[in-house]
Amino acid sequence: MFENIKEGFVKFITSRAVIVCFVLFSLACILVYRLFSLQVINGEYYLDSFKLRIKKEKTIPAARGNIYDRNGNLLAYNELANSVTIEDVYKSGSGKNAAINETLNRLIDIIERNGDNVDHDFNIVLNDSNEYEFNVTGNSLLRFLADVYGHSSPNDLKYEEKTKTAEEVVDDLCKTFGIGEYETPGVSSSFVPRKGYTNDRALKILTVRYNMNANSFQKYIDTTVASDVSDQTVADVMENAYTLDGVSIEESTARKYVDSVYFSQVLGYTGKVSEEELAELQKTDSSYGINDIVGKSGIEQAMESTLQGTKGSETVYVDNTGQVIETSNYVDSVAGNDVYLTIDKDLTEACYNIIEQSLAGILVSKIQNVKTYTFTETSSSSNIVIPIYDVYYAVFDNDIVDIDHFSSDKAKETESRVYQSYLDKNAAVLAEIRNELLDKKTPYDHLSKEYQWYMSHIAANLYSDGIINSTLVDKQDDTYIAWTTDEVISLTEYIKYAIAMNWVDVSKLSIDNQYADSEEIFGQIVNYIIDELSEDFDFQTRLYKYLLLDGNISGTDVCNLLLEQEIVEITEEEQSLWNRGGESSYTFMVNRISNLDITPAQLALDPCTGSMVVTDVNTGDVLALVSYPGYDNNMMANGVDADYYAKLRSDNSNPLYNYATQQKTAPGSTFKIVSSTAGLMEGVITTDSVIYCGGIFEKLDHPPKCWIYPRGHGGLNVTGGIRNSCNLFFYEVGYRLGLVGNSYSPEIGLQKLAKYADMYGLSEKSGIEIAESEPQVSDEDAVRSAIGQGTNSYTTVGLARYVTTVANSGTCYNLTLIDKTTDSNGNLLEDYSSSVRNTVDMPQAYWNAIHLGMRQVVQDKSYYANLGVSVAGKTGTAQESKNRPNHSLFICYAPYEKPEIAIATRIAYGYTSSYAAQITKEALTYYFELKDTDDIISGTAQTLQDGATNAD
Repeated sequence: MFENIKEGFVKFITSRAVIVCFVLFSLACILVYRLFSLQVINGEYYLDSFKLRIKKEKTIPAARGNIYDRNGNLLAYNELANSVTIEDVYKSGSGKNAAINETLNRLIDIIERNGDNVDHDFNIVLNDSNEYEFNVTGNSLLRFLADVYGHSSPNDLKYEEKTKTAEEVVDDLCKTFGIGEYETPGVSSSFVPRKGYTNDRALKILTVRYNMNANSFQKYIDTTVASDVSDQTVADVMENAYTLDGVSIEESTARKYVDSVYFSQVLGYTGKVSEEELAELQKTDSSYGINDIVGKSGIEQAMESTLQGTKGSETVYVDNTGQVIETSNYVDSVAGNDVYLTIDKDLTEACYNIIEQSLAGILVSKIQNVKTYTFTETSSSSNIVIPIYDVYYAVFDNDIVDIDHFSSDKAKETESRVYQSYLDKNAAVLAEIRNELLDKKTPYDHLSKEYQWYMSHIAANLYSDGIINSTLVDKQDDTYIAWTTDEVISLTEYIKYAIAMNWVDVSKLSIDNQYADSEEIFGQIVNYIIDELSEDFDFQTRLYKYLLLDGNISGTDVCNLLLEQEIVEITEEEQSLWNRGGESSYTFMVNRISNLDITPAQLALDPCTGSMVVTDVNTGDVLALVSYPGYDNNMMANGVDADYYAKLRSDNSNPLYNYATQQKTAPGSTFKIVSSTAGLMEGVITTDSVIYCGGIFEKLDHPPKCWIYPRGHGGLNVTGGIRNSCNLFFYEVGYRLGLVGNSYSPEIGLQKLAKYADMYGLSEKSGIEIAESEPQVSDEDAVRSAIGQGTNSYTTVGLARYVTTVANSGTCYNLTLIDKTTDSNGNLLEDYSSSVRNTVDMPQAYWNAIHLGMRQVVQDKSYYANLGVSVAGKTGTAQESKNRPNHSLFICYAPYEKPEIAIATRIAYGYTSSYAAQITKEALTYYFELKDTDDIISGTAQTLQDGATNAD
């Protein structure tokens, strides 16, 4: 029995089922043990080990230093802000581009829905015609193209790369980043760049992708999509984080500017460093990186090394969910140093406002209730009037009203009616242009002025678009001259001739047949012209001019557009008067300008710009450097607002241009102090020499005339010559300077004038720390150069250094905008002061004669009577164009007995020097506190006296 039991047991334990059960049981025990070990014994250890640990070396940006005025008033500072960033966490593969682009598309929707803007730090922008264009030129453009096409140097660019249009560059990059759609899925050759996106959205996605690509060589580097975003954007991004791979919110600082419009041209703004800037900065500081924020212009750029702090660093470990699990090796950043300017904040703001309200006063005095003004040979540039219809058109031409809103579903009554008039006009003009090109072929000189403008505009576009290759055009060709100079042939004839001469690039046209004949090519050009005009903002805007002149849009319509779009607000009393027809559209518009509801800058009619520089004559400090109009540099820092930047670029008043440091014009009669100095020092005149002015200078073959001709000034010494701004007196001085024995040499005369212009600092930049144009000392016609004509051309700040040297009797400073620098705790680091460039060593009797002449200039101005401070100055009028007003200039110093400040003022196309002198008088009144500020800065148009018509 035992044997049976034993045998049965052996069979049982050796059976396959038992073996299988045993194995399974053993495995179960092992599994239980491992689970116990993993979760209980070593649970915490393995949990930490399971979590993905990524080591990131992060830099901690330093706070940028503040900028203050000379009195410690804050001008630029930093504010805590949030930025939206994206990191490339996407898996490589065929679907990567589509995934990133989809994320960015949804992210941009969120950002813009909340009123924030995507940063635009790309060198291609959209213009008003919804076309791509470069926003850099020259070497900067070549550097950008080299970066785009992967070259280390612009010299490596192929011809076809360096000649790419902005649109072609965009399309190339869109292909690289997959921004578009495939017409046939899976077929790479069927990819259409930008398909499925607007031009605007494609550019925004492209900008981010380009910046992400620039960071691709560094791991775990975020790319900023939008800076200084609202709390709502932060909340929305975080709420949608699970669908926005790689997107996060980062704490940062935003650069802020106080009363920005007044100081934008001096301070400049900050932005992301470009490749070109980075290469330059790394020459002196290797710590700069591709994502750094640096000064892009103005003091921000000039004092970059001072304002830029020292970065900190830390080592961060993150898990597979992106959460920080450990931080080590923390090194704090060091804030940048502070910069104090020589600028006086209050004085600068006052001068800016004085210029603006004075420009408004000039405009109001020149506007007449007429449709047009025709300049004739007998017209004077000092008597040009502004037709009210030019004012009406400026409302459209300079984007005062939003033309796009006319076609929206929220458009109001006048907007809708005006838009319908526009549609009708647009259709009629396009049809007539097609008819003109294909059938009528009217010679240019037989066209109406309206259609002459259209044809000129079309021709210009054919050149700029590369349809007609301007490099191939023979400028001496008879047909070319017949079109451009003689204007006796039609545009059709010129285009067909260009085709025959192979000046046309057919590759830019939609021609499938490579053997197309000239008629087919011409037909495609006509189609191209019509298609392009349909999207051409300048053409579309111009239609409103002719709608106004034809009476299809009235002045009343323009005023109602301003009211409907809430561009202007009027009192209930005026609104009631307007509604019942008690106020004309002419009066309505003049009132808006008088009240500065619409500013000279917005109208962009002559004059709409001005500049003024105030210096301390005893130190060379610049107390005010004013350029009107300015802009809001808050919109340019922290990631450029693309829409605002586009508006600035298209603004006819050019607010991005520094009129105080970049604009150059002839100095007019302000140059006569140089000529006086040259004449006295070279011994061709003495303080007692008398030169007779009979009105005409007859020692040259083509005799120039004095401004007083046909009358004359009679006999004048140098003081009288300055006082009366006598052209003939200084013609004679210029002539004598060129005498070698009894022979006149204009070259010798020019050399002597240049010698003394150099002594006053006019041959070089003024010394200020921000960008400035190179001056031009005249190199032709010594006689006319002696009165500030010839090729003399100077900036306002250059004239300010010149008059500063006159005021202090010979000390020529290198002007400065920097007072001192301190650390973030206020400890002095460096005390700046202007350096002396040279001195003008001249007998005091000569200085006295010059100063007295300048004093008498001002004493003869009735508007300077009883000012309360004695002033010496010199007016200047410079003609640049016969059919535009003259430039208006004035230089001065005060007090006459013991000078403290000097001022140079220029009003481009400002009619008469009298206006610049009166504007300067108001600045002097403010500086010396001769009136209450409210009486000086009224906030309304300043009425100015008409000065005597002269050519000083």
